[in-house]
Amino acid sequence: MSKLERLQKVLASAGVASRRKAEELIVAGRVRVGGRVVTELGTRVDAERDRVELDGKRLIAEHKVYIVLHKPRAVMCTMSDPEGRPTVANLVRGAGARVVPVGRLDFHTSGVLLLTNDGDFAAALGHPSKSAPKTYVAKVRGVVDDAALAELGESIEIDGRATRPASVRLLRLEGDKSWIEVTLREGRNRQVRRLGESAGLPVLRLSRVSFAGIEAPGLRPGEWRHLTADELTELKREFGVPKRVRGVSTEPGVHGKLASRAPTGEKRRKLEERGRFRPSETERTTDSRGKTTARSGSSPGTARRTPGSGPHRTARPRTSGGRARGSRS
Repeated sequence: MSKLERLQKVLASAGVASRRKAEELIVAGRVRVGGRVVTELGTRVDAERDRVELDGKRLIAEHKVYIVLHKPRAVMCTMSDPEGRPTVANLVRGAGARVVPVGRLDFHTSGVLLLTNDGDFAAALGHPSKSAPKTYVAKVRGVVDDAALAELGESIEIDGRATRPASVRLLRLEGDKSWIEVTLREGRNRQVRRLGESAGLPVLRLSRVSFAGIEAPGLRPGEWRHLTADELTELKREFGVPKRVRGVSTEPGVHGKLASRAPTGEKRRKLEERGRFRPSETERTTDSRGKTTARSGSSPGTARRTPGSGPHRTARPRTSGGRARGSRS
């Protein structure tokens, strides 16, 4: 049995625009349903039976696409950027559909990023009620001992709301620096970095190795692949999405280019003037043991999780034992 959907959602599913842009197209009188112009937002239609047209051309819904990208550092997790910085849109142009990120990774964070054209899928995995786990490997300045691990796992306050306790474990020590694994059950703005700041352990490098159980072994920075049928089936069992697995494109193989290349010429000069570009070494990747390699080769590996707990407190950057504050890298 077919179901009625909002007209702007049908337009977005056809890949012509985002839902917000689709609303503008409707109000502008450019959309017809059954030969009749519709300008009222919220109009519901049957995407399978009703003839929906944009500027006189009939629209056909895109097939659902679900991919995992190894997002490089120094790439915006948006589809466009007014300052001309590289975006993930440049890396997934061969996906065969207009996909958007599920959640966000900040500019200087690399690792697992899901993208899709299924709005219900993105909304479900991003909703706090689903508690989809997100696991990160971080390099912090300072020696992490048992007391520091307990502090890192405590709840902090971000934007006036307490966070859920994080699961944190030590991976290895590297001189006066430490590699840790952090698992979150929510996605708050710069949460891992703020945990480090609050504990006096500034985060120097950060990579997400898993999101909702999806990992990216074998993917180098800038490369992506379709989720497999087994992965989609497990996501549906665990989180209720996607609603249908049969018929979804699960084309095997690795796609995309390596991490976006550094800008050159006038574009590079402007980014440097704004402090938006810093020449760096070859893109590094981090596995679940905190081991770093200088070539764009290995991808973050499987992560184990242990529960964290502790009292609620307010996040505040501070220094401890002569530690210096970390850069926002």
